[in-house]
Amino acid sequence: MKNVIVTGVSRGLGLAISERLASIPDYRLIGLSRTIGDGYQTLMDKHPERAVHIAFDAADIDAIPGLVRQITKEHGPIYGLVNNAAMGMDGVLATLHASDISKVLRVNLESPMTLTKYVSRSMMAKRRGRIVNISSIIASTGFHALSAYAASKAGLEGFTRSLSRELGKMGITVNCVAPGYMETAMTEGIGDDHMRSIRRRAPLGLPTPDNAAGAVIYLLGDDAARTSGTIITVDGGSTA
Repeated sequence: MKNVIVTGVSRGLGLAISERLASIPDYRLIGLSRTIGDGYQTLMDKHPERAVHIAFDAADIDAIPGLVRQITKEHGPIYGLVNNAAMGMDGVLATLHASDISKVLRVNLESPMTLTKYVSRSMMAKRRGRIVNISSIIASTGFHALSAYAASKAGLEGFTRSLSRELGKMGITVNCVAPGYMETAMTEGIGDDHMRSIRRRAPLGLPTPDNAAGAVIYLLGDDAARTSGTIITVDGGSTA
């Protein structure tokens, strides 16, 4: 059974990815988030042998080495990692507090990089693995009042491309999925006028979390064995 870690599983895209993974008998899902959430609890009740949860605060980077040791000790080598946990920070840069900027970069960029550092050691020992980073179309398009968030996601994409070259010779793929705007908790703070404009730009309609989760499942699977260093965009055609 292949152990796959997914961060930020309590809701939204992380929960959608977890639900898809739990439906595939080949995978053991190791979900990380600060709280479990009703949806993930239901998932564990349904798949008690293949879905577990470990409390994890993405901002607590110092805890990551011990966390990875705990996972490998209890469950064995890690096959897959999905860095999904993230936070938005809506605000004009000139008025953002310095601590807010630091927290966005810590949670969205430094934390997944550090988690990948320690998880990839388990993958290198087995000379196989899948790393999927969740980015955003905002990394390339930009958006008003989301400059810190955009910078964190652009950094994650650059990290993905370079790391794919480091780990490729050991049979480990590193990719990104970049969703467009989805109807999740992270978009609830966007004003109605902005959301109407966003919806108009997507000829297929806004994607659902399950649409983006499907791209993650592909990158974790055998069909993506020769796919690395790339960014799969799932945005309803809005950036075409």
